[in-house]
Amino acid sequence: MSFRIRAASDSDLQPLYEMAKLTGGGFTNLPPDKPALKAKLDRSHAAFARDDDALRDDLFVLVLENVETGDVRGTCQIFTKVGEHWPFYSYRLGTISKHSQELNRTFRSETLSLVNDLEGASEVGGLFLHPGERAGGLGMLLARSRYLFIAAHRARFADRTLAELRGIIDEAGGSPFWDGVAGRFFGMSFQQADEFNATHGNQFIADLMPKHPIYIAMLSESARATIGLPHPKGRAAMRMLENEGFQYEGYVDIFDGGPTMTAKTDQIRSVRDAVATTVGGIADDGDQALIATGKLAGFRAAYGRVARDRDATLIDAEAAQALGIGTGDPIRYVAR
Repeated sequence: MSFRIRAASDSDLQPLYEMAKLTGGGFTNLPPDKPALKAKLDRSHAAFARDDDALRDDLFVLVLENVETGDVRGTCQIFTKVGEHWPFYSYRLGTISKHSQELNRTFRSETLSLVNDLEGASEVGGLFLHPGERAGGLGMLLARSRYLFIAAHRARFADRTLAELRGIIDEAGGSPFWDGVAGRFFGMSFQQADEFNATHGNQFIADLMPKHPIYIAMLSESARATIGLPHPKGRAAMRMLENEGFQYEGYVDIFDGGPTMTAKTDQIRSVRDAVATTVGGIADDGDQALIATGKLAGFRAAYGRVARDRDATLIDAEAAQALGIGTGDPIRYVAR
């Protein structure tokens, strides 16, 4: 069974909606709301249609498609420049030190500060793989295809890239972090705030949240215990990000306290190591690789095999068919 990554189209709205209902909450970039998803698709179409290389606030939505059946079984998103229209807020972990001469002691307190430090960065997010397909490396195909897309359109992305990981969500769908921090100021549940943010943005956070640092020691134990931790289902995603060179630098999500990972765009492994070449022929042996071709709405990516024969780059027939390419077509590939 073969799968490929391609640009999302209007016909993907229903499968995206069906997958959104499976996320379990806390997944802001894939809300179970058809008008919000349609707005994302419209924004993505506009980004794919723009053919200049200016760095603007674009969104690209990609989907994972079963080549044989045409079924959509996963999705991911790339934001080129966060914070241009809506401010991009994070909490930054910090420390405040105070010294008492009388006691001859220094007291250090951990704090959370509301910041816009990551504004202007690109973001990879919105990754969801249907539960029935969580085998065969398809999650990695979704994740790493974004970096090959960035490599193919480098001028349209910032020099820094971030990824927000979903934080701890309890069995009732609530967030201990939200209940212990922002929930005290907003009078709404985590689910209500999450849904509002997905459709209206997070400016309401800036409007209502106190601007002074929040002392972590004053939070409930359940809230403190979740800061900077990914949802159990997101641990594999965190490892994939770390393998690509992303690091956790003390930034956490303002809703659920999940970690925000960052990397220099040009140092992301799959961006840095991607090889641009042309197909020199078909051969079914070779090393396993992630292969991409096409620009903008014509972008496609799939697993395959790549071999070098003198000066020619050879790919396997199944990958060539999935990508719709042959001898002479341009590709980018990176080792699997």
